[in-house]
Amino acid sequence: MIFSDQCILITGGTGSLGKTLVRRLLTGELGRPRKIIIFSRDEAKQHYMRMEYQERAVATDEVIYHNFEELVEFRIGDIRDYFSVVSAIKTADIVINAAALKQVPTCEYFPYEAVQTNITGPENIVRAIRQNGLQVKTVVGVSTDKACKPVNVMGMTKALQERIFLSANISCQDARFICVRYGNVLASRGSVIPLFHEQIKAGGPVTITTEDMTRFLLSLNDAVDVIFAAVRDARRGETYVPRAPSARMIDVAKVLIGGRDIPIKIVGIRPGEKIHEILISEEEAFRTVARGRYYSMESILPEVAGPVMEGPTLEGEYSSNSCVLPYEKLAEFLEDHNLLLPESVETPLELLR
Repeated sequence: MIFSDQCILITGGTGSLGKTLVRRLLTGELGRPRKIIIFSRDEAKQHYMRMEYQERAVATDEVIYHNFEELVEFRIGDIRDYFSVVSAIKTADIVINAAALKQVPTCEYFPYEAVQTNITGPENIVRAIRQNGLQVKTVVGVSTDKACKPVNVMGMTKALQERIFLSANISCQDARFICVRYGNVLASRGSVIPLFHEQIKAGGPVTITTEDMTRFLLSLNDAVDVIFAAVRDARRGETYVPRAPSARMIDVAKVLIGGRDIPIKIVGIRPGEKIHEILISEEEAFRTVARGRYYSMESILPEVAGPVMEGPTLEGEYSSNSCVLPYEKLAEFLEDHNLLLPESVETPLELLR
């Protein structure tokens, strides 16, 4: 049981992924942790997350008392600040770096802010382990499809995060640095399906960038599964990628609209946006093999990569345009994941009839 009696630090732990990670860790499905540390800089999000785990609807500041004695411990701090990172990481066995600036337009307008969070932050983790001789066993860098053939600031900074963590296997010999890479997560904060829901409730239009745009379909639990699989099975320097279905965004919109009389509007691609998500490039395919439900990509550094690849490598690029679900299968998928709006939800247009 890989998490039994382990201290697990989750940076950016108050986000959608962090919350799902904590919930899954607390089930004990892979062993009960000794401690789970939530490290983030937003005290309000920490307050409400703490109340959730203490099953409190309303509370004042006293809920923070005995924080360091709890299984789920909250630490205010910023991954950009080295000393803050050292303080949080010093007792950790496993570090999962989910802290990020991840909205593409935000990173385009404030690129150096993305650099500080997505590049300096990971380097602070590596530096803390290296310079202080910390006994961290595993570090997982949570990356994104946008790091593959990056065309935007978010992807560029995440690509460098990957390289920082994977090269740390050379300078920190006692720790295992690995990465996971996946696309947009369904129904996470800032993702497209909640936007579609709100547009439908408002009577439309539902906005689509282009008719050709495709995206992988991955739930928050699927994202956690990738992390768990990597912690359990990945070798030093490897990146785990899920083998997931995908869909055209216009088909997603049509399924969610259903029988409602709501228009779809094509608005064009946003700055820095891709038509298809690419999880493995042609250049990376030759060092990537299938491993169960995942693809495993070896490090680009020969000092870190294993001597022999196990099994045949990929023959080409792996993108969301490679495995698009037909309309009927997509409808089943969204229904199975409880992402369809109830028929009882009325839009302003329906209320006028």
